[in-house]
Amino acid sequence: MGASWTALLIAVVGVAGTLGAALLTQNRADRTKRMELQAAAEQRREERGHAEELRRAELERQRESESLERRRACYITLNTAARQYVTAMTNHVHALRRGEDAAASLEHLEERRAAYRDTYAEAQMIVPNPVARASGDAKDHLNDAYGKLRRYAADPSGYADELSAMGRELHEDVWPYVVAMKVAMRIDLGVDDDD
Repeated sequence: MGASWTALLIAVVGVAGTLGAALLTQNRADRTKRMELQAAAEQRREERGHAEELRRAELERQRESESLERRRACYITLNTAARQYVTAMTNHVHALRRGEDAAASLEHLEERRAAYRDTYAEAQMIVPNPVARASGDAKDHLNDAYGKLRRYAADPSGYADELSAMGRELHEDVWPYVVAMKVAMRIDLGVDDDD
C-alpha cells in the first residue's frame, strides 16, 4: 500500500500543480488585463483633460480676439468723433470770426459733440484704464474748449480777441490730448507707434 499511496500522492500533487499553475497563470493574465485597462482609462482621462485645456485655450483666444476687435472698432469711432468735434469747433470759431451766420456751423458742432459724447460713453464700458485716462483727459479739454466757445459765441463782438485765440488754443491746448488718446489706443491695440 505504501507504493500506491505514494503514486496517488504524486498524482494528486501533479494534478494540483497543473491546476494551480493554470489558476496562477489566469490570475496573472487577469491582473495584467486590469492594469492595461487602468492604463487605457488613465490615458483617456489625460486625453480628455488635454482636449479640455485646448478647448479652454481656444475659447480664451477667441474672447481675446473678439475683445480686441470690439476695442479696435470703438477706438476708430472715438478717434474719428474726437477729431470731427475739434474740426467742428474750429469751423464754428471761423464762422463767428468772419461774422457769418453761425447757425449752420453751430448745428454741425452740436451734431459732432453729440456723436463724440455717445462714442465716449460707449468707450467707457470697454477700454482699459490707460486708454480711459487718456480719453478722459481729451474729453475734459474738449468740454472746456466747448464751454469757452459757447460763451464767446453768445457775444462774438465782445469776445473778438478770445475768438481770435480760440483756433490756436484748440490746436495747442486741446489737440495734444486727442493725439495722446490716439497713442494710448494704438498701444493697447499693439500697433507699433515708432515713427
